[in-house]
Amino acid sequence: MVDVLIDADGAAGAAERLSGWFNGHGCVLVAFSGGADSALVLAAAARTLGPGSVVAATASSDSLPEVEARAAEIFARELGVEHLLVRTDEMSVDGYRANAGNRCYFCKSTLLDTVGPIARERGAVVLTGTNADDRVAGFRPGMRAAAERGAREPLAECGMSKPMVRAVSRLWGLRTWDKPAAACLSSRIAYGLEITPARLHRVGRAEAGLRELLAASGLPRGNVRVRDLGDEARVEVDEEIVSAVQGLRALSGVLQEAGFSEAFNVRAFTSGSLNAMLQAPASWS
Repeated sequence: MVDVLIDADGAAGAAERLSGWFNGHGCVLVAFSGGADSALVLAAAARTLGPGSVVAATASSDSLPEVEARAAEIFARELGVEHLLVRTDEMSVDGYRANAGNRCYFCKSTLLDTVGPIARERGAVVLTGTNADDRVAGFRPGMRAAAERGAREPLAECGMSKPMVRAVSRLWGLRTWDKPAAACLSSRIAYGLEITPARLHRVGRAEAGLRELLAASGLPRGNVRVRDLGDEARVEVDEEIVSAVQGLRALSGVLQEAGFSEAFNVRAFTSGSLNAMLQAPASWS
């Protein structure tokens, strides 16, 4: 469970600002990953403009876990919003496959270049789920790709931090209010290792197997990551269950069944932990 540190008045004020952002807009297309941020943008658009003026577009590729695609579809359907599962082909882009650190630039570029014609055909403005914390978090090449293509960022433009996103989502009764971060599967692969469908699939299988193992062991399934370091896997879970997970005898079998070697380690989850291994040229920022 995620602690919400914004009081009721703060949440109500943030909700009013976000709803007001949509005044004067007609049709919008939300780049909808299914995460808490883009879910709130989608819900705010539907509440303010009406579901018929909103389109949710979710990228379909090897880097999106199937469970996330299904969850996104269900969420959009519950809002009464049209949901498009658009096939993106970032794997055909050399810069994406090379995974040199600016991978997110190529991923976001591919997504927005794919949905751009759909938005123009409908006279819609493209929106992303970037929040105010993202803008000050440092290295975010995907944000540069979005800015270059004229995508708007309602949450960031309203000054909404992640705690505000969760508080407003809870106020509005959105099931995503406490959803753990769920970055794409490519974010699990260490920089410098080529992104391939095989690597993405084994990470996806390993994480699905680990979640099943945690459930069978009576352990909470909060933040779960399996990082592909090439020669070994790094399992990351919430700090309070690290010791318990280290003691799970079946864990090695789960990882090997997914396609990893016997070598692995378990540590506390850190968002973007692979970024610590990265030296980013100024041209990537």
